[in-house]
Formats: sequence, structure tokens, C-alpha cells
Amino acid sequence: MRTLPIEPITADAFAPFGTLLVGPAAGPRQDRAAEIENGRPAAALNLALIRSEPFADTMPLRRLERHPHSAQGFLPLAVGDYLVVVAPDECGRPDEAALRAFRVPGDTGIVYRSGAWHAHMTTLSGPGTFAMLVHEDGSAEDCVFAPIASVVPEA
Repeated sequence: MRTLPIEPITADAFAPFGTLLVGPAAGPRQDRAAEIENGRPAAALNLALIRSEPFADTMPLRRLERHPHSAQGFLPLAVGDYLVVVAPDECGRPDEAALRAFRVPGDTGIVYRSGAWHAHMTTLSGPGTFAMLVHEDGSAEDCVFAPIASVVPEA
């Protein structure tokens, strides 16, 4: 089974897949912190609460998902460090040779660009809770899955 090293996340390394959300450097508010794309005007914004489990309990990773018409944001509510696994697109499928795993601090949110391949949310230790934002209309195009060869991130 393939292993995948876990890198510390940086804005530059994550940029092909989305945006990091960190607290404002100055002032009480940071407007337009990330673009929340919505390619279907009739799709409603869904604010959901997500419970995530430690990655050790949910591995090996066997599939990735993407949201072709909407960005997807995750805001940690009660989370320590968590794991993000992403891959670029290659002809409508994840490019498995270019998979990347990132360790994200629990005080940092993320927004996946629409169409970005990513794994389900997992924490590095103990369960966690995220607020999740995505535009959905209830169709199969809300979330598309693709199987991948089994892989385990190295902690």
C-alpha cells in the first residue's frame, strides 16, 4: 500500500486547490476572505455541521470527491490539527501521482475551489467538529466521487 507524507500546509502550497482562512492580521474584520464560487444560481447555500473522525480510524483512503459547481469551506469549531488530502485534476479524475497531504492547524479554515479533488475531513487525533459551507441543489452534481488506489498518509 502506498504511503503519503504529511506536509505542513502553507498558502502557496494549497493555492492550486483553494484558500486558507486565518484570522485578520489587523482590524476587527476581513471581508471577502475567500471566494465562495457557485456555478448554479439555483443551488442554495448549505451550512452544515460535520463531525470528523481521526484519520487512523478511516484509512486507507480509497476515494476522493469534488464539488464541480461550488466551492466548499470548512471552518473548525472544535478541532485540533487536521488532515487535508488533495490531488489535481487529470482528464476528469484525480491525478494520483500528484496526491498531497497537509497538516492544518485547528485555528485555520480552508476553502476548496470548485472542482478540487479532496478527501473527506479527518482529524489527526480525537473527533472534531467543523462548520461546512457549500452550494447544493440535491442533484448528483453536488458531489462527485472517484475511486483511487489505497493510500495511507504518514503521520
